[in-house]
Amino acid sequence: MTQPKVQVSVFQQPKEGNTFCGDSYFYNETEDHFICAIADGLGSGEYAMESSQAVIDIIQENNHVGVEELVLKSNEILFGKRGVVLGILKIDFNSESYSFSSIGNIGIMTVTDGNIKKRNIPNNGYLAGYKRHIKVQNYKLQKNTTFIMFSDGVQDKELSKSFFIDNDVKRITKAYEMTSDKNKKDDTTLIAMRYEG
Repeated sequence: MTQPKVQVSVFQQPKEGNTFCGDSYFYNETEDHFICAIADGLGSGEYAMESSQAVIDIIQENNHVGVEELVLKSNEILFGKRGVVLGILKIDFNSESYSFSSIGNIGIMTVTDGNIKKRNIPNNGYLAGYKRHIKVQNYKLQKNTTFIMFSDGVQDKELSKSFFIDNDVKRITKAYEMTSDKNKKDDTTLIAMRYEG
């Protein structure tokens, strides 16, 4: 196994008082691409987890297709289930570009050389099996970029912390775990990813 091009570290914790986490996630790297997704089932608990996991299963099975098609397939599987908010990041190593789509409050922040932070603005709403507009944003991939993807359990004020500019993804998630509120008001997932190039 060759060294992965993207280093990944994950922090996840259910909402206070819940056994089940309504957030599900998936990431995978192939020779050609890297993909990461977070799905957050509306509400919390077992039914939220069921919907978010159904979406992640679809993404896992079809991770070779583009971001827009993944969102469409995810939306289809949700008909008759509790809705989800969803974020998908896909890096194409061959074209040195990345694509991102976010429906609802799954956020992504990039930190590039010079510690320049940029926060994505997600599309409003959620997926629940009904037709909706999907916006995919495409960017040129820069060397030495950190991607932070997170669900709504991560507070805006927490994203300003200095540890997010660290180059070590494990230190980022550990620092977040140590400094964030222990009793989460929402299911919380934070995934730190680092592409050196």
